[in-house]
Amino acid sequence: MSTTNYFNTFIEVAEDCPVNEAEAPPERSRKTNVRMQYELISENPYKYTSDDLIFDIYTKRHDIPDAKREKERETYFSKGRACLRSSSLGKRYGWGIHYNQEGKIALYGVGSEEYKKLAQDETLDHLKAMRSRRA
Repeated sequence: MSTTNYFNTFIEVAEDCPVNEAEAPPERSRKTNVRMQYELISENPYKYTSDDLIFDIYTKRHDIPDAKREKERETYFSKGRACLRSSSLGKRYGWGIHYNQEGKIALYGVGSEEYKKLAQDETLDHLKAMRSRRA
């Protein structure tokens, strides 16, 4: 089974992120994946692992009943899935993603004191969100 989880890691915003201050993804009549990610993480810091978050959004999008979730999760993660490094949260909207020792995640806006502290924390692994464009 594949996983998108990281532990003791900080995903910094992409090098080509267009904002200097984090912003919420826009609301639309039908919520986008990035808006759902933003709402679930910001309203529940350190509640979800990346796998939990991605799968929860998938089940909501596909109306998967609770009774079928466990089997569906095995099938869903039986092949590789994109991790949150590819999310527009870090690519476009200026959010760093911190994974604690349990793999649970929280968001920190670029330019904030918390973001700066995490970006300089040598006890964490550091990754960048994926670039939107090729170098």
